[in-house]
Parts: sequence; C-alpha cells; structure tokens
Amino acid sequence: LYALVAVRREHTVATEAAMKYFVLGALASGFLLYGMSMLYGTTGTLSLSGIAAAIAQGNLPEMVLVFGLVFVVSGLAFKLGVVPFHMWVPDVYHGAPTSVTLLLGAAPKLAAFAITLRLLAEALPALAPHWQPMLAVLAVLSLAIGNLTAIMQTSFKRMLAYSTIAQMGFVLLGLMSGTDAAGRADAYGAAMFYIVTYVLTTLGTFGIVLLLSRANGFEADNIDDLKGLNRRSPWYALMLLLMMFSLAGIPPTVGFYAKLAVLQVLIDSGHVWLAVAAVVLSLIGAFYYLRVVKAAYFDEPVESDAQAPIEADGTTRTVLSLNGFLMLALGVLPGPLMALCVHAAMSVFG
Repeated sequence: LYALVAVRREHTVATEAAMKYFVLGALASGFLLYGMSMLYGTTGTLSLSGIAAAIAQGNLPEMVLVFGLVFVVSGLAFKLGVVPFHMWVPDVYHGAPTSVTLLLGAAPKLAAFAITLRLLAEALPALAPHWQPMLAVLAVLSLAIGNLTAIMQTSFKRMLAYSTIAQMGFVLLGLMSGTDAAGRADAYGAAMFYIVTYVLTTLGTFGIVLLLSRANGFEADNIDDLKGLNRRSPWYALMLLLMMFSLAGIPPTVGFYAKLAVLQVLIDSGHVWLAVAAVVLSLIGAFYYLRVVKAAYFDEPVESDAQAPIEADGTTRTVLSLNGFLMLALGVLPGPLMALCVHAAMSVFG
C-alpha cells in the first residue's frame, strides 16, 4: 500500500502522502508491537486463546496489562484511521491515484476490523471494561472531527476521507457495545455489517469518480467536477445519489439500517448518551453528502468538456449498477447479511 500510494513518482502530492503514510504507519506498527510485547511478557504466550485464558485467571498484574492494551488500541486505531490517529487519511486519499484510493478505502478497512475483533474480543475480553471506554472516546472524536471537517472540503476525495473517519466511529461504537455474553453477538455482528456495507458503498463511490476521470490524466476529485452529472448520465447520477444516501444513513438504503443496528445495540447496552451523540453528529454529516447530490442534479458544469455524455463499457456499467442495486436491496432485506455477520462474529468465540 505504501508503494501504491507513491506509484506516481513525479507527483509531489502523491510522494508526500506516501512518505507521511509510511512514517506514521511505521510508528503505529511500533505501538502495536510494543503492546503485544507487554502482553506476551505478562502472559507468557502469543496464542490468542492462551492470552485470554491467562488473563481470565485473575492473577496477573492488571497495570501492566492495561499499559500494553493502550499501545495495542493505539496501533489498531491508526489502521482504522480514527481520531487522533487520522492525520494520514485525508492526505493519502487525496494524493493517491483514484484507483489506489478505491483499494485503500476497501480491503484494508476489512482487515483492520478483523484484527481489531480478534485481538480485543477474542484475546482480551477480560479487559473489556478498559478497552470499551477507549473505543467510546475514539468513536465520539472521530464522529465529531470527521463530520465537521468534511463540511469544509472542496475536494471530493478529501471529503470522502473525513467521511471515512466518521464512518469508522460508528464501527467502534458497535464494537464497544458488547458488554455481556448475551449482547456481544448482536454488537459485533452490527459492527461487521456496518463495515461490510460501508466498503460496498465506498467501492461504488470511487467507481463513479474513476468513471468521470478522463484519459488526459484528469481525475474528477473535486466536488465541482460532479456538477451537471445528471445531464451527462441520469443513470450514473442515480448511482451516486444512492451511494451518498447510504453514507448519510437515509432510508431505504442500507446505510440507514447499518446505523440503526449500531444505535440499537448501543441503547441495549445502556449507552443512550452515545447513541444520542451519534445521531446528532450524523445529522450534521448529512449536509456534505446532500451537497454532492445537489452538485450532481442542480448545478451547471464548470467546464465545457465536462458536459459530454459519459461512455462506459458493459462491465463497468454492470458492476456500478449492481453496486447501486445492493444499496437498495440490502436496505430493504438486510436480514440474510446481518445473520451471516452475526454468525461470523460469533465464530471468533468458537
């Protein structure tokens, strides 16, 4: 990923973003490994089940375990791109080629969620009273800073980067809601459902940006480049609308159900104030998603060559159309995917 961000070697913004990503990534890996070394030194094992069993016995020094836990959570927070470890996300999303940004916004998020679930929920469930408040703080900060900063962006890719930070806040809210054995299945399942549907939405959004990019090296990475999209192609404008509605959590798209599932497990676990804060900050965040829809449907194009009809091959049209269809289908019928996510999350615990 570090190399892919810097693939345009003559592009100053790309190389700067790659250097920042590499340096901060190395620092975060050091945090994670240092935390793991503290856990190993305390428990005497690197096995996830072995660590869980050793901590559950209750005869280990809690201060050392929590000290290592802080470093582990910090390393995981960087990989998820949440506040205050978010500073690399906007620069990398903006500096990387759009095709690389599409990859960055999808696969690594799933991998980061998987490692977070395995380390915290499988290896360190006995330390949940310590790491759940940490995740709550990270989540609220991410929702606040991500949504408020995204409002000020003129670059579409930077706006989506801050949107990603806010969306990861919802994922953390789901992860920290598993307060007991009865509720953790729904909590971790809701978090997994959220991350999966977010990745699907991100793929479709950056697919539209790739489609609008032109052969002369121009990338449609500004919100102004989306102006007049409905005149050029009503179909792709509709796909963009569905993606934005899903990210904003507007029914009947899947983003609405994903947010609702997280809010439900939050309330069930007794964190009503967190649910209220998440709703308020999401309402603030809906502004910049609707601004994109306004640009696509109601604004005039800023360039004459941006008014030409959009031409795409059959594969591109099929993939983007399928992605847009999933936004509606999973919003209307979320049950099968949610059941699969709950089953997958609980398989972690055998």
